[in-house]
Amino acid sequence: MAVVVPAHDEEQLLPACLDALREASRRAPLPVDVLVVLDSCADGSARIAAEAGVRTMEVQARNAGQARAAGAAAMLADDGGNTWLACTDADSRVSQDWLVEQLRLAEAGADVVTGVVDVDDWSEWPPSTVSAYRDAYRRGIRGEQHAHVHGANLGLTGDAYRRAGGFRPVAVGEDQALVLAAADAGLRVVGSTRVRVLTSARRDARAADGFSGYLHAL
Repeated sequence: MAVVVPAHDEEQLLPACLDALREASRRAPLPVDVLVVLDSCADGSARIAAEAGVRTMEVQARNAGQARAAGAAAMLADDGGNTWLACTDADSRVSQDWLVEQLRLAEAGADVVTGVVDVDDWSEWPPSTVSAYRDAYRRGIRGEQHAHVHGANLGLTGDAYRRAGGFRPVAVGEDQALVLAAADAGLRVVGSTRVRVLTSARRDARAADGFSGYLHAL
């Protein structure tokens, strides 16, 4: 199993991300290889990743799609299509059974698994924004199934990744584009609310039109 984590100046939140991945990896039934893609980092992110004992690679893209694509290419270089590739973000914390649940769904026939996100702290936002977000998010959930796509909570086989054309070199929306291409290619995409990640709702966005930008629009 492989996990790719893009990071741009994430020294404050990366330690918690890697701690959560360590616990999820410990519970996984297969060995897990974590790669942090350091994208134009000028802070202590590289040191933090090294202290956590995870692999790193550096890119100078300042682009989430390119960073994810570079990490995926490195992880899948010699896998023959059999590696389960999971993705999360450096400002997020995966659940303890994150990888276990993804593999369970893969064994049941899923080529691509999309999970949901919970926000860890709404204190920077007014109640009206929180309510608007929660109302909109709930509309995409039906029981244990959902229609959401997050780069912070995504997994797929190496073969599915290649058949879908990989992550696009775009600053935002690379996750949605990949999942849409996978569905168009006839791959089985499963959205499960049992695959959960806690993510940040910080106002100082790393990507202008990403999650924080969506919240500002609300």
